Amino acid sequence: MLKTFATTAALAASLLTSAAYAQAAKDTLTIDLPNDAATLDPHLQWDTDSYSVYRNIFDNLITRDTSGAIVPQIAKAWKYTSDTVIEFDIRDDVTFQDGSKLTADDVAYSINRIIDPKLKSAQLSQFDQIIKAEVISPTLVKVTTKSPYPALLAQLVKLSIVPKAYVEKVGAQEFNQKPMGSGPYKLVQWQKGVQTELQANDHYWRVKPAIQHVIFRAVPDVSTRIADLRTGKADLIRELPADQAISLKTETGIQILSVPTERVGYMYINAEAGATKDVRVRQAIAYAIDTPGLIEALLQGYGAPVNVLGAPPVFGYTDKVEGYKYDPDKAKELIKEAGAEGAKIEFLTSPAYDRALVEAIQQMLNDVGLDTQIVSLDQATFLKRRQGDAANAGSVALGRWSCACQDADGIIFPLFRTGSSWAKYSNPEFDKLVDGARSTLEKDKRLVDYQKAYEILRADVPGIGLYQAYSVYGASAHLKWQPTANEAMFVTDMSWQQ
Repeated sequence: MLKTFATTAALAASLLTSAAYAQAAKDTLTIDLPNDAATLDPHLQWDTDSYSVYRNIFDNLITRDTSGAIVPQIAKAWKYTSDTVIEFDIRDDVTFQDGSKLTADDVAYSINRIIDPKLKSAQLSQFDQIIKAEVISPTLVKVTTKSPYPALLAQLVKLSIVPKAYVEKVGAQEFNQKPMGSGPYKLVQWQKGVQTELQANDHYWRVKPAIQHVIFRAVPDVSTRIADLRTGKADLIRELPADQAISLKTETGIQILSVPTERVGYMYINAEAGATKDVRVRQAIAYAIDTPGLIEALLQGYGAPVNVLGAPPVFGYTDKVEGYKYDPDKAKELIKEAGAEGAKIEFLTSPAYDRALVEAIQQMLNDVGLDTQIVSLDQATFLKRRQGDAANAGSVALGRWSCACQDADGIIFPLFRTGSSWAKYSNPEFDKLVDGARSTLEKDKRLVDYQKAYEILRADVPGIGLYQAYSVYGASAHLKWQPTANEAMFVTDMSWQQ
C-alpha cells in the first residue's frame, strides 16, 4: 500500500511539475546565444547573434519562407520596369510599435540610409549597387541600381524597415539602444553584455505571437549554455559543438535540431600585413590545415568539405576549382623559402567559434614552423578588428559566413573586393570579375566569372573555404521549431508543445 501511494505521489508530482513548466514556458522563452548582440540597429552589423535578436523587432522589405523562396513581407508585390529599375508595392495596413503608420517614406528612407557611406554599415557592400530609392506614391517605391543587379532581391531579404520619423528624432545612437520597428516583438530592455528582453507586439499585423516574452542571454561559455539547457534555465541554445550535440541526443527532455545551411566555414588570411603578407606563407597555411581530419574529428557529421569559399546552395559555387590538399611538408618548405620560420601569427577569435577547432588549427600551424598565438575577444571587439585596418586585423581568423542571399555576390564580393571593410586583400583582376558578375543578368556569364574569381582566390589565398556549415541547436523537448537553411531565428515560428 505504501509503495502504491509513493508511486502515485511521484506520478502526481511529475505531472504537476510538467504542467507548471508548460505554463511558465508558454509565457517566456529563454535563448542562450554565444555573444551579446553587437548592435540592435539592423542597418549596421550582420553577425548572427545581433540579427537573431533584431530580426524579431523589425519587418523586412521582403523575406524568405521556410523553403528558402523569396516572398512578400512589407512589399506585397514588385516588378521590374527596366533592367535597372524595380518598383515595390508597399502594404498600407502596417504600423510601427508606437502606433504610427508604416509608409513608402519609411521604406525609401531605410534603403537610402543603409547605402549612405556616412552610416558606415558593415552591410554596405551588399547594397552598394543601389543608387537610390524614391517614393512614387504612399504605397509605391522605385529602386534604381547602377547596372543590372541579379542578386538584388536576394540581398533585399535582409533589409529591415525602420521608422524614419523616430530615427531622425532620437538619432542613430539612441535608435541603436532603443530600437523600434514594426515586427512581432518590441524591446523591453537591453542589458549590454548580459541579456536582451523582448515582449510580444499585440498589434502585430501578420500573426499573433504564440510566445509572449523572449529573453536572449549572452552566454559565451558553451559548457554553461549546455548546463542551462539541462536545468531548464534555457529553452534553446545556439552554437552547439558536434561532440556535445551527439552526447546530448540521448538525454531526456532535450532535442537536437540541425540543418545544413548556405553558411561556409572559412579561414581569413591577412594579405596586407604581417608575415601573411607573403603569399608563400598564406599558401603554407592552406597546406598545413587538415580539413578532412578537422571535419571528421570535430564536426562529426555536422559539416561537409568544400574546396572554395562557398557552399552548394549558393549560386556561383563551383566544385571545379581544386582545393589545397593537406601537405605539412610542402607547408614547411614554403615557410622556409619565405624566411618565416617562427613568424608570429595572431589568430583572432571569439566565443562564436568552436574553441576546439581554433586550437586544432593553431597546433597545425605551429607544427609547420609558425608561432601562432590565439587572441580571444568578445564578438563586438572581434568584428571591429576584423573590419578595421589591416595592421590591427590579425593574421588569421575563423569565420562562418552567410549572406542569407544564396549568391556568390554576397560572399566573395564583401570578403575580398578591394575597399570592403572585411577585405585585407586587393587584386584588380578579381575585382573586375566580381564587378562584372554582379552587373549582368546573364547567368552563364556570371558562372564563368565566378569560377575565374575562385581560381584567383586559390592562387592568392586571402582566405580558404573549409566546410559547409550546419546549424546545430540544443532545445527543450517542449519547444516546437524547425530551423531553416537561412538560419532565421524567428520566434513567431516557435511554439510550445506538451
